[in-house]
Amino acid sequence: MAKAKSQKKAAAIDMTAMCDVAFLLLTFFILTATAKQPEPLPVDTPSSTVQTKLPEKDLAMLTVGNGKVFFGVTGKDVRKRTLELMGTKYSMTFTPEEMKRFSQMDGFGVPMTQLKSLIAKNSAERNQKNLQPGIPKDSLDNQLKEWIYNARIATDEVTGGRQLKVAIKGDAKQEYPQIKKVMDILQDQKINQFNLVTGLRGEDF
Repeated sequence: MAKAKSQKKAAAIDMTAMCDVAFLLLTFFILTATAKQPEPLPVDTPSSTVQTKLPEKDLAMLTVGNGKVFFGVTGKDVRKRTLELMGTKYSMTFTPEEMKRFSQMDGFGVPMTQLKSLIAKNSAERNQKNLQPGIPKDSLDNQLKEWIYNARIATDEVTGGRQLKVAIKGDAKQEYPQIKKVMDILQDQKINQFNLVTGLRGEDF
């Protein structure tokens, strides 16, 4: 007599545990991630096929657009020390809270007389359109030169002798004399090597 064949059933996999782990990981990354801060001066950089990466530390970024220049330097400790040196230069004192808030700013573009009020604002308020007029760079009040000079000193002191590198991020529509003026300020301080930030485009064939 033939034996009755047992009916095969599809195996079921319980995905509950895997879903729980996935949601836990997702929650962890969301809570620990740092939101990218908007740029204080958005610029449309010129295109280039060069793929050289900028240094991630010991870097000063000079953003040029609409006739304005913004300045930023990497490293919270370097930012604090740079602000201290600028305060000494312009006879200004900053509270520990102001130092801390300034160390969290990626870049800015105001004269020293407006810096305290800018520091007091939150990130969204700082990035309002046309709020920051740019750092003075004319011959009578060349504060940009002082920021670069003191950032170099701060980098040397904080890092134990490393040199500050400089990058210029200019808008593609910015007239050349404005970029040339920034280059002249760098060359006056014997900075003859610096990076020009560009956007990546495909090679022409």
